[in-house]
Amino acid sequence: MSGEAAPTGAFRCGYIAVVGRPNVGKSTLVNALVGAKVSIVSDKPQTTRHRIHGIHTEADAQFIFVDTPGFQTRHRNALNQAMNRTVQAVLADVDVILFVVEAGRFSEADRRVLDLLPADKPVILVANKVDRVKDKAGLLPWLKEMAGLREFAEIVPLSALNSKDPPRLLAILKPHLPASPPLFEADQFTDKSERFLAAEIVREKIFRLTGDEIPYGVNVAVERFVEEDSGLRRIEVVIWVDRESHRPILLGHGGERMKRIATEARLEMERLFDARVFLQCWVKVKHGWADNAALLRSLGYEG
Repeated sequence: MSGEAAPTGAFRCGYIAVVGRPNVGKSTLVNALVGAKVSIVSDKPQTTRHRIHGIHTEADAQFIFVDTPGFQTRHRNALNQAMNRTVQAVLADVDVILFVVEAGRFSEADRRVLDLLPADKPVILVANKVDRVKDKAGLLPWLKEMAGLREFAEIVPLSALNSKDPPRLLAILKPHLPASPPLFEADQFTDKSERFLAAEIVREKIFRLTGDEIPYGVNVAVERFVEEDSGLRRIEVVIWVDRESHRPILLGHGGERMKRIATEARLEMERLFDARVFLQCWVKVKHGWADNAALLRSLGYEG
């Protein structure tokens, strides 16, 4: 898409990359901007592994958000390298970039992400989590310091959890989108299939309900997804873990933890799909999956 400004009154449509180091609130922000849950949210880093398209359509504009994995600088296995390539590919193919940082904080990891941003794309700095800043008086000097890092198209302090802030950011974003007809139907909120969303929902529940007990070596694959004439979705999921010792942790005593994960995932799928869901989950061991490039491709990872 062209980065040229749209004529007054023209419909605007464009791709917006949402980038930043892990855990700055990118997925929460995308969900708030779209108005629907398209990307899973967790306190754990490296939660988002795929590029997620979330779509928000207004009377005169369509915003296509690309929620990317947080750029990885600490670990160099095949999974993280694939995720980093995903981020770089997204940056080359969007119209606008939202660079998300935590308000009042700018780390070396943030700087490494900033250094990757192309010079020929408009970059809007989003200072997220302003609600958590205790020293509000120190925020203005910090924002001035940030403004000196590069020529940002806009600098927007906000909280993704404040219902008034996402619409304000959309209004700021709109003039930066090029003139283009919409690329998706007005009622479409993601380009991802229900099958993909089902796997992501199960993975989110695993992160949330296992705390730090289950490390990064877990993946969810949908083995069967059938929509019956009645609308019922029959979904069978395999949860792959990296070590035999992780399996009993996921299952819990008498299988109670796995039962809770499946129940919470099923209820969220029913809300999202607006249909009844029959969900079955199995836990299996696949050693070294996160460092096997060929296996990662078979599991749907890009790069």
